[in-house]
Amino acid sequence: MILKDEQDAAAVGAKLAAKLKGGDIVTLEGPLGVGKTTLVRAILQALGHDGEVPSPSFALVQPYDRLNPPVLHADLYRLEDPNELLEIGLDEDPRAIQLIEWPDRAGEGVFARALALRLAFEPDGETRRLTWSVPLSWEGRWP
Repeated sequence: MILKDEQDAAAVGAKLAAKLKGGDIVTLEGPLGVGKTTLVRAILQALGHDGEVPSPSFALVQPYDRLNPPVLHADLYRLEDPNELLEIGLDEDPRAIQLIEWPDRAGEGVFARALALRLAFEPDGETRRLTWSVPLSWEGRWP
């Protein structure tokens, strides 16, 4: 799927938000600046969040407890060791939807049941290509 601009990202975010259930995990992969956080912002807005959506690069996890179900937005870019994942509290609320940027930093197979989204720059440098891997728990829900 090609995303030409932020409006396209917002449309995909709204479509995805409509499919999310408590306990779902969505991972977002791609290079710096490709739009992972932009897509997360679109998802959160579609879920009803009306405030700012800061990148959790330094906090690692930004909770959105007022949403129902709650959402955890994590950016694992700064993890130096996969064992650090145990310390950041992603598993504290099994009802929470998890939106995880840089999932590869957690180690291979950690998010095996996640809907895995990948964003890549197209050759023009402006548009993005969105691809995905759908686990069994997501079959029939995405795309």
